[in-house]
Amino acid sequence: MLLVSNAYVLEDVMVMSDYQRRLKASLATVPTMHFLHGALLSALLQLARIQTDSVVEMLRELYPDLHYEIVAMSTTGDKILDTALSKIGEKSLFTKELENALERNEVDLVVHSLKDLPTSLPPGFTIGAICKRENPHDAVVFHPKNSGKTLSLLPEKSVIGTSSLRRAAQLKKRFPQLEFRDIRGNLNTRLKKLDEKEDFSAIILAAAGLKRMGWENRIGQILSPEDCLYAVGQGALAVEVRAKDQEILNMVSALHDGETVLCCIAERAFMKHLEGGCSVPVAVNTTLKDGQLYLTGAVYSLDGSDSLKETMQTSVNYPQQNEDGPNDDVQHVGITAKTVPCQAQQAAENLGVELANLLLSKGAKHILSVARQLNDAR
Repeated sequence: MLLVSNAYVLEDVMVMSDYQRRLKASLATVPTMHFLHGALLSALLQLARIQTDSVVEMLRELYPDLHYEIVAMSTTGDKILDTALSKIGEKSLFTKELENALERNEVDLVVHSLKDLPTSLPPGFTIGAICKRENPHDAVVFHPKNSGKTLSLLPEKSVIGTSSLRRAAQLKKRFPQLEFRDIRGNLNTRLKKLDEKEDFSAIILAAAGLKRMGWENRIGQILSPEDCLYAVGQGALAVEVRAKDQEILNMVSALHDGETVLCCIAERAFMKHLEGGCSVPVAVNTTLKDGQLYLTGAVYSLDGSDSLKETMQTSVNYPQQNEDGPNDDVQHVGITAKTVPCQAQQAAENLGVELANLLLSKGAKHILSVARQLNDAR
């Protein structure tokens, strides 16, 4: 099995299999930044490799006869280092080359951070697995001099670093006494800027990434949903495959975590119906309890002064049925989940659409339009 990461060849292991025919399966991670020096691994490349390895280990447990080769890739998006993702506006810049490799049968599996995947995939591709979600919330990493504090205890005018419009919009509203500024660079660079300079009192990062990197001890505060709703798909890993490759699709479908699938279908449907993206502040919080799926969704102006937030729920308590046949290829916002009841998936998608419609009826389109225009003008 071939595993692909983003920047340079990491390993070169021949593929061997005891299956009826030789099965070559390739995994690629979504590139997170351009690899600048061949002798060093950036923090984000390390994270990509860690995420790939976690999927590899799950596959090894299921298919111990397969061996893996990891190959590296970089994309157009990796090379744009002087522009914020919210200004680039096209997540496909980080996935197009990987999907081209899938299309050419050079690789068979692509491992992404789900939040980096567009809600509409190109024809011929599907998300064949969504693994169990890590903590989806945002985390605060404090300057050493502020160790033990929380955002609410920081002095007035303290500067908080974040490159996310979603985070900044919510936290500006929640903590008006603080200042928020962009911070550039990979995880190591941002942590170094925080620790070695006096420019920032704290920075905001995804808790999942910090935990996967083994840096959980740097987390000073986990932001609750009352403080900051998270990004659509945050904390979940997705495996993208060719939609018609039934052998690979069947193989990876065993990696699906049913609860994560339903939560992420609802979130992606919400985002897609709003026509949102990284260039506008859209946020969610999703929970599944006793067969009920609860989705909170919100939109914000760039400064957080204007916002809409609502919560809806639906039942997803449907049994798995024998759905062999055409329904096997049904996608819900780009996801093919054979191991999750189709009725439950449809209910989750409907929930996202209905919540988006509720916000749109209350003026969400105007808030997002103004936010997009102001972001473009920055």
